[in-house]
Amino acid sequence: MNYAVVIAGGSGHRMGQDIPKQFINVYDKPVLIYTLEGFQRQPQIDAIVVVCIDGWENVVWAYAKQFNITKLKQIVPGGKTGQESIRNGVYALEGIAKPDDIVVIHDGVRPLVDDAVLTDVLLVAHKYGNAVTSMPYNEQIFVVNQDDETTTNKYIPRETLRRVSTPQAYRFDLLDSKYHEAFEKKIGIYGSSYTNTMMVELGVTLHFAAGSDRNIKLTTKDNLEMFKAYLKLDKDNWLK
Repeated sequence: MNYAVVIAGGSGHRMGQDIPKQFINVYDKPVLIYTLEGFQRQPQIDAIVVVCIDGWENVVWAYAKQFNITKLKQIVPGGKTGQESIRNGVYALEGIAKPDDIVVIHDGVRPLVDDAVLTDVLLVAHKYGNAVTSMPYNEQIFVVNQDDETTTNKYIPRETLRRVSTPQAYRFDLLDSKYHEAFEKKIGIYGSSYTNTMMVELGVTLHFAAGSDRNIKLTTKDNLEMFKAYLKLDKDNWLK
C-alpha cells in the first residue's frame, strides 16, 4: 500500500493571519483541502494521515467530509517542531503499514500536488526505497567571504545543485527505523531539519525524482497570491 502523511501542524506566523495558514480559505476552499485533493485523486494513494495542529482536528474531519476526502483515515497531533510532527505521523502507522509499504511525506501548505510528480516519486521509491522531489537550481550561488560579508570570491556550480522539497517518499521500515534512531541519537531533528536532511545525516543515500516549479510552499502573503494566480490560470481554457 501507499500512504500519504500530510503535515499540517504549523501555526504559520509569517503569513500574519488570525488562523493557521493551512486553513485559510482560497475561493471558498481551505488550503489544506487543495493539498488533500491531490492525494485523493491519485489512484496509487490508498490512505491519508494528517498531522494536525492541536485544536483543529474536528475542523479537518468536517472539511474532509464536506469535500469528500474519503482516503483520510487518521488525524494525529503535531509536535513542538516540524520533525516531531512528521515523527508522530510516521509512528501512527506502526502496526498498520507493512515494511515494504511506501509512505509519502508532504507539506500541507504545498497545495499544488502534481499528479505526474507524485507518480514519479512513488515509482522511484518503490524501485530504490526512497525518493525526493527535486528541481535543478537555475540561479548562480556565491559563497559569502568570511573576512568581508559584502564580498565573495567563490561560487558553487549550479549544475551540482538540486532544490529538494516534498512530496518525498520512503519504505515504511526505513522511515520508521530512522526516526527512532534520529530521536534516540538526537541527530537530524533540530532547526530546519526535515526527513530528507535527517536521512542524509544518518547515512542514507537519497534518490532524486521529478519536481515542478508550481509546487510552491505557502509561507508568505506573496506565496498565497501566487497560488491564487495559478488557480485562475488553470481555469483558462486557452492554456490547454
